[in-house]
Amino acid sequence: MSENYYLPRSGPMPRPASVEEGRNVLRDEAFPAPDVSVVRFKALEFTAVCPKTGQPDFGQVEIEYVPRNKCIESKSLKFYLWSYRDEGAYCESLAAQIADDVMAAIEPARVKVMVHQTPRGGIQLETEAERIHEA
Repeated sequence: MSENYYLPRSGPMPRPASVEEGRNVLRDEAFPAPDVSVVRFKALEFTAVCPKTGQPDFGQVEIEYVPRNKCIESKSLKFYLWSYRDEGAYCESLAAQIADDVMAAIEPARVKVMVHQTPRGGIQLETEAERIHEA
């Protein structure tokens, strides 16, 4: 049986130990979906690390999904996204990984993730990944 991961109900949020822990919290904190058509999150302060240079990459993450049975709890999403702070990942792989993790956590009908990296060296990068639930 797998261990369940939950955040404290009050007080300061603990720092994620790993992206895997973030994924588990995202899954375990999900709640029954109310009667809504679309849910959108915009995380305006996303940070990851460039796997080549080790420098921080700043940006924004937008997540849009059509719920089926479960919804993402916003505090668990903050925790999950925070888990990337020390993780080396390319912007292109981040959109795909976040979309896959949302699909695994709540099995929505559809999810679209957009990652907007803050320009560095005059280059702006945006990536998008979409997943559709196979019935």
